[in-house]
Amino acid sequence: MSEALPLSRRLLAEALGTAVLVATVVGSGIMADRLAGGNQAVALLGNTIPTGAILVVLITILGPVSGAHFNPAVSLVFASRGELPWRDVLPYITLQCLGGIAGTIVAHLMFDLAPLMIGTTVRSGPSQWLAEAVATFTLVLTILGGVRYAPQAIPWLVGLVITAAYWFTASTSFANPAVTLARALTDTFAGIRPQDAPGFIAAQAAGAAAATAVFRWLVPALPATAARVIGRRAGGVS
Repeated sequence: MSEALPLSRRLLAEALGTAVLVATVVGSGIMADRLAGGNQAVALLGNTIPTGAILVVLITILGPVSGAHFNPAVSLVFASRGELPWRDVLPYITLQCLGGIAGTIVAHLMFDLAPLMIGTTVRSGPSQWLAEAVATFTLVLTILGGVRYAPQAIPWLVGLVITAAYWFTASTSFANPAVTLARALTDTFAGIRPQDAPGFIAAQAAGAAAATAVFRWLVPALPATAARVIGRRAGGVS
C-alpha cells in the first residue's frame, strides 16, 4: 500500500473506488432485473459479470494509490498485519462507507429512481450468515495469497473470486461491510433490509478474521524487507 502518498489522496481513491463499485452493483442489478423478464438466474448473471469486471478495473487503476481496499474488512485485515497504519483505519472505513452510499445514490439517479430507498429484501438467517462468512473468508484468503504469491494478478483474482462467490454462496456474496450498508439503502435487485445488515456485517468480520488466522498459520511471515518488495510489485495493493 502506497503509504508515501498523502492520506487525502488515498482516501479519495477509497471513496471513489467504493462509489463506482456500488454504483456498478446496484446499477447492473436494476438493469438486469428490468431486462431479464422475471428470470432470476439471468438477472443474477447480469449483476455478476459487471461486478467482477469493475473490480478488475478499479483495483488495477487505484491499487497504486490507496491499496484499493474498498472494504472495511480488508482494511482491518491489513492493519492487523502491520500493512496499514492503525491511525488510517477509521478514515479508510469512513470514506469507504460514504463512497458506497454515494454509489447507491448515483445508480438510483441514473435509473430515474429516488436517491435513497430503504431496502426490503429479506436476507437473514443462519444459512445467509454462513454464506457471508464463507464469502468473506474466501475473498480475504484470495487477497492474502495473491499479495504473497501473485501480486500482479490480484485484480483478476479478486474479480474472479467475487464472480464465483455470487453463485456459490446463498447470500450472493456481499463480503463487504461498506457495500452492505450501501445496499441497505436501495429497494432494488441488490437491496437488503437494514435490520438484516448487522448480521451480515458480523458474519463478514468473522470470515475475515478466520481467513487472516488460517493464512498466518499456513504461510510463515516474510522478513520485513521481502514483504516490502512484494508490496511494491503488487502495485500498491498491499
